Amino acid sequence: MILDGASPAAITQAVQAISAGQLLGLPTETVYGLAADAARPDAVARIFAAKGRPSNHPLIVHVVDAAGVAHFARDMPAFAERLMAAFWPGPLTLILPRRPDVGEATAGGQDSIGVRCPSHPVAQAVLQALALATPPVWGLAAPSANQFGRVSPTTAAHVAGEFGDSLLVLDGGPCGVGIESTIVDCTRGAPVLLRPGAISRAQVEAACGQRLQGDAALGEAPRASGTLEAHYAPAAKVRLMHAKALQTSLDLLGAEAAHIAVYARTPLRMLSSQVLLRRMPDDAQATAQQLFSALRDFDTQGVKLIWVESVPDTAEWDGVRDRLQRAAAA
Repeated sequence: MILDGASPAAITQAVQAISAGQLLGLPTETVYGLAADAARPDAVARIFAAKGRPSNHPLIVHVVDAAGVAHFARDMPAFAERLMAAFWPGPLTLILPRRPDVGEATAGGQDSIGVRCPSHPVAQAVLQALALATPPVWGLAAPSANQFGRVSPTTAAHVAGEFGDSLLVLDGGPCGVGIESTIVDCTRGAPVLLRPGAISRAQVEAACGQRLQGDAALGEAPRASGTLEAHYAPAAKVRLMHAKALQTSLDLLGAEAAHIAVYARTPLRMLSSQVLLRRMPDDAQATAQQLFSALRDFDTQGVKLIWVESVPDTAEWDGVRDRLQRAAAA
């Protein structure tokens, strides 16, 4: 059931659902999440079951503000506090040492836990209302609201298509960022980038006053959401190609080409009317905002192959490149 996220009555229903241990489709600025009380193992178990997600693959806790972090994490380094001050609310997740008395199921059994403060007004309204509930709910575990490993949802309709009318979904409109948050590990004495996103490596380094370190230099990394080699995958097979290879492949197939979608910035010569062509924006931010929706649209139209023009090898494209490479690895 989709409800208008701007409606106070809908927020009340959402709070009631979470307080009862149920799941909620929650809009954020990145993607829509499948939310539950992060401190309730039974509610968190429902997330893993609904998504078909392994229970040792950790979830991210969404909190209303930086003060909410103390309910789930401890021993926060100074550079993590600087990152919160710079980017929260916003699309940045921090991996922090977990309090031993809370969130074990959400953390996938690890001693660390991921936390972020979303900026979407509907997410904020829900989190604020939950903090005032009796008893209060201090954080929502909310991975992307889709089957594990598949394309993340960026509209309420995407979520309803995944889980049906039995799930309460708050409609907050299309997600403004469109790809998941940047993840920075703060558990090993220095910041480590685990997943790129809308907030760039350079922005993180400037805000925390330290260079990001590589995983190998600091020992084993904690497990984190969205970092498996194959992820974000549509049903159709994704292949990344440079524009010249794309054109050569289309020319070889000629008028017989079918069941193929092409997502590219470069103008291409199309010899078959049965090939779906969608232009990729020249801007990385605009591409991120529409990427998952485009992949879902191609699946809906029944293509078997999705050929995507490789994105520029520059920092602003890191988040999009990461999602496409993982989608192509599936």
